[in-house]
Amino acid sequence: MVGMVESFVDTYNDLFIDQRDPRVDGWLFMSSPWPTLFICISYVLLVKVIGPWYMKDRPPFQLRNLLVFYNAAQVIFSTWLFYEFGMGGWFRGYSYRCQPVDYSHNPVAIRMTHASWWYYFSKFTEFFDTFFFVLHKKFEHVSTLHVIHHGCMPLSVWFGVKFTPGGHSTFFGFINTFVHIVMYVYYMLSAMGPQYRRYIWWKKYLTNFQMIQFIMIFGHAFQLCFTECNYPRAFMWWIGGHAVMFFFLFSEFYINAYIKGAARVKALAMESSFLAKANGHTNGSIQNGYSKVSNGHLNGHMNGKANGIANGYTNGHANGHANGSINSNGAATQESNGHIRQASESSLNVRMRRLVCMNVDSTMD
Repeated sequence: MVGMVESFVDTYNDLFIDQRDPRVDGWLFMSSPWPTLFICISYVLLVKVIGPWYMKDRPPFQLRNLLVFYNAAQVIFSTWLFYEFGMGGWFRGYSYRCQPVDYSHNPVAIRMTHASWWYYFSKFTEFFDTFFFVLHKKFEHVSTLHVIHHGCMPLSVWFGVKFTPGGHSTFFGFINTFVHIVMYVYYMLSAMGPQYRRYIWWKKYLTNFQMIQFIMIFGHAFQLCFTECNYPRAFMWWIGGHAVMFFFLFSEFYINAYIKGAARVKALAMESSFLAKANGHTNGSIQNGYSKVSNGHLNGHMNGKANGIANGYTNGHANGHANGSINSNGAATQESNGHIRQASESSLNVRMRRLVCMNVDSTMD
């Protein structure tokens, strides 16, 4: 057991002390990988656990002005880094085929070393991308791809600065800073408000641009498999492997967002159109049926009223005429009946008179 511990300590000292670049000794976080690892783990906990828990019952923060300032600062920072990588070697004759590390104190080599460290430091500033997503409660943006990409980059770059702060692997930072210039311009315009949205129609192509970046990086790294170059092959595999991993992660995002997502949107649009037509037909039938019923009811009511008035007038006139005739007939009948009743009464009087020996003719005068 003691032997295993001693072997581990010897290997650690050989790797992190004997193989280091002494030019970065004393620089922030360069003495050991543990501070960087601790910060990366803390970042993951903050954005996946602590942040969502803290924002659970709180409204999203309104940080538009801060976001515009932050993204503008990142554009400036990335532009400066791109320029420094260029002036540290890639604009000054670095070979794209094979570029060994210059460990001397040459001012150009020192400039590239400083650019490498500042690139490492920029990976921490990019954590704020995720912090702002959490504070805005845009948790859908805090995806596995996003957290892996931001969470492992500082530790990945730390090894490059510790052992090879220059040479072939700095092509990664050179290309990546240029992509970040474009990316943060997009974020800045997006944060400035809806009136600027018409200037960021190229969002889809930004993802394509990032994927092309990773193809360039792993292509540039893996060419050393076919070339004799005085450059540590471990970093060829380290940089190339990261580029391949990110390429597939971004490809998955692109397929889900722009291919499958577009197909889902199209399917939903067709379904909505079909439902709209179906609802329109149904509503039209119901409305027309209701109109027919309403019109039938209204027409029946109006026609009934009109017919009632007309019929009432006609019938009333006819009935009135008939009733008038009946009344006339009634009068006649009553008159006739009156006469009949009078005649009956006269006959009775005659009989009574006759019974009492009275003169019939005298009662009729």
